Amino acid sequence: MSNTKKIALMSTLVLLLAVTAVFNFVLAGTNSKNVNASGSETAVNFFTSHRAERNSTRSEELVQLDSIISAYAADTQEYAEAVASKQKMVDIIEEELFLETMIRSLGFSDAVVLIGAESDNINIFINSSELTAETALKIYSIFEDEKNIREGNIAIMPIYAES
Repeated sequence: MSNTKKIALMSTLVLLLAVTAVFNFVLAGTNSKNVNASGSETAVNFFTSHRAERNSTRSEELVQLDSIISAYAADTQEYAEAVASKQKMVDIIEEELFLETMIRSLGFSDAVVLIGAESDNINIFINSSELTAETALKIYSIFEDEKNIREGNIAIMPIYAES
């Protein structure tokens, strides 16, 4: 692939990212209400809106990685880095979904787990009005038993959102 094509491709990706950022900014300023099929408005809770935003962001990142993967030959460093980044992102997504399911199995109506891609930090948001020591121990034990992760890098935050 010629340098001109590479520059054009990267410029297009940067432009797409800028347009997405503008739309995200404009749409984030709108009122967070949904209109359901009967025409009445319902407030969107933290968990629903966060998942939608997370999925949107990750979809954009995966599209960018796919375009890099398709633009370079399989024996180049750029290709290898893009494939490794994509695999790491997929692994994080799978782990977050698994841990969210495990936390909901404790009786929470909803949970969001965020695993840092560049760090060992894990943030957990649970749908609860308070966080008790017993609840924290149950969540920590899931991480220790299932993923062999110690509580030093885990932050649990209760957020009450109507379900």
